[in-house]
Amino acid sequence: MSGWVDAFVVIAAAAIVIQMLILAAMFVQMRAAVQQFTRIATQLQSRIDPILLRTNRILEDSEDRIRSVMSNAAELTEIARGQAQKVDRIFTDAVERLRVQIIKADQILTGTLEVIEQAGSTFRAKLWQPFHQASAILKGVKAGIDFIRGQRQRPESAMQDEELFI
Repeated sequence: MSGWVDAFVVIAAAAIVIQMLILAAMFVQMRAAVQQFTRIATQLQSRIDPILLRTNRILEDSEDRIRSVMSNAAELTEIARGQAQKVDRIFTDAVERLRVQIIKADQILTGTLEVIEQAGSTFRAKLWQPFHQASAILKGVKAGIDFIRGQRQRPESAMQDEELFI
C-alpha cells in the first residue's frame, strides 16, 4: 500500500503545482486587466473632468440668472393677477352702472310715453270736444230747421220713421 500512497502524494503534489501555476497565470492576467482598466478609467476621467468642470461653472453662472428669471416670473404673475382683478372690478362696476343707467332710461322713457299719451288724451278731449259740441249744436239747429220745414211739409215717410221710434 505504500506504493499507492507515494503515487497519490506525487500526483497531489503535481496537482498543487499545476494549480499554483494556473493561479499565478490568473494573477498575472488579472493584474494586467486591472492595469488596463485603471489606464482606461484614468483616460476617461481625464476626458470627463473638464466637461464636469465646465458644466459646474455653467450651472454656477446660471444659478443667479435662473433665480432672477424665476423671481421675475413670480413678480409678473403677481402683477398680472392684480391687473386682472382690477379689470374685473372695473368691468363689474361698468356693468352695474350701465344696468342702473338702462333702468333710469327705461323709467324716463316710460314716463315720457305716459305723459305723451296723457297729453294726447287731453288734447283730444279739449280740442275735439268743442268741435263735437259745435257739431251737436249744428245738428240741433238742422233738426230744428227740418222740424220747422216738416210742419209745413210733412211727408209720410217721416211719419213712418217717427212711428218706428215710438
